[in-house]
Amino acid sequence: MSILSVFFGMIVRMWHDDHPPPHVHVEYQGFVAQVSIETGEILRGQLPRKAAAIVREWCLKHQHELLDNWQRAQRFEPLERIEGADHDD
Repeated sequence: MSILSVFFGMIVRMWHDDHPPPHVHVEYQGFVAQVSIETGEILRGQLPRKAAAIVREWCLKHQHELLDNWQRAQRFEPLERIEGADHDD
């Protein structure tokens, strides 16, 4: 699993050859969730409300980059880091 971004204490990862629909895995203060790249909604697990809102907005803002990484992951290619919501790589 590759780390795509870290911001506000949240770690966003993507697994190679993961199952559809396209999603990321988010860890934050003991919470874990799978979040849809296309909608930013939590598919499985949970996050605190404010963290979920930040991740949703981040996913939608970086949707193109995330979907590009999803395609790379399906081909077992290296993934690219994405700027965090706090504008830190």
